[in-house]
Amino acid sequence: MQQEITVAEMDDDIRLDRWFKRHHPGFPHSMLEKNLRKGLIRIDGKKAKSSDHIRAGQMLTMPPVTIEVQPKRKREVSPEDVKAIQSWVLYKDNNVVVINKPFGLPVQGGSKVSQSVDDMLGGLMFDNEQRPKLVHRLDRDTSGVLVLARTAKAAAILSRAFSGRNIEKTYWALVNNVPEDFSGMIDYKLMKQVVGEESFERVAVDDEDGKYAQTEYKVLDALARKFAFMELKPLTGRTHQLRVHMQAIGCSIVGDHKYGGSMEDAKALGIKNELHLHARRIQIPAMGGLKALDVKAPLPAHMKHSFEMLGIEVKK
Repeated sequence: MQQEITVAEMDDDIRLDRWFKRHHPGFPHSMLEKNLRKGLIRIDGKKAKSSDHIRAGQMLTMPPVTIEVQPKRKREVSPEDVKAIQSWVLYKDNNVVVINKPFGLPVQGGSKVSQSVDDMLGGLMFDNEQRPKLVHRLDRDTSGVLVLARTAKAAAILSRAFSGRNIEKTYWALVNNVPEDFSGMIDYKLMKQVVGEESFERVAVDDEDGKYAQTEYKVLDALARKFAFMELKPLTGRTHQLRVHMQAIGCSIVGDHKYGGSMEDAKALGIKNELHLHARRIQIPAMGGLKALDVKAPLPAHMKHSFEMLGIEVKK
């Protein structure tokens, strides 16, 4: 006996296989494909494929799902964490919420991570039934603008946008030395490498086999050829792109131990030994029913302190 299910608004514009993963996580993908081939699962009465996108209001016809799985344990968010993550909110509407990610907090967990932004997303549900979804990343020690999707449809739209060039991201960095040219384009190709006995992973310039990477830069302030306050705009989204590109032009980011960020001169001036890279601004055009965004994040405490020590005036 077939059952009929109306696609909910929260599932608008997601793939059919993702709908099954969300609502019937124990239903094997192989069984889904088998039922689709036999025509037992249909969208508005028509045969479907697992890659088809479904829309709110459409009718799914399918056999009853009898496979049960143990429900996932809900991630508990403490009142302190709720208060903290809500204090980071820079912008919110029905589709997105934008936060100012603190320095030192990973976006996602790992084997040596006790807490991450992902662990705290339950504190940003507000009037929604589901947690916001991650659509891009920042390094653990990079602070600043982080965009989260509040609906599955918004997540799909933003994920596609972040993989292209529709979004303009602006970073601020304090670097050692000053570039020879005060503005320009860096286009060194990059590749991940594994080095050392402990299989330490890093990114390096590799003009033969590396992936295309491009960064636009501008010096906003220079201090006696020792430091530069820089505006960086990545036109591609490679891992550690800004950090490696700065190293490649002889201007490693202050506090970047992985990519040559010397602290020799900085320590003498009272500058903290922490990565000085901040996602300052993000500009997203209106698309797919989402509003246009232009959001800025204030500097983290350690960078604000360093700029004060160096006499750098920062615009609001």
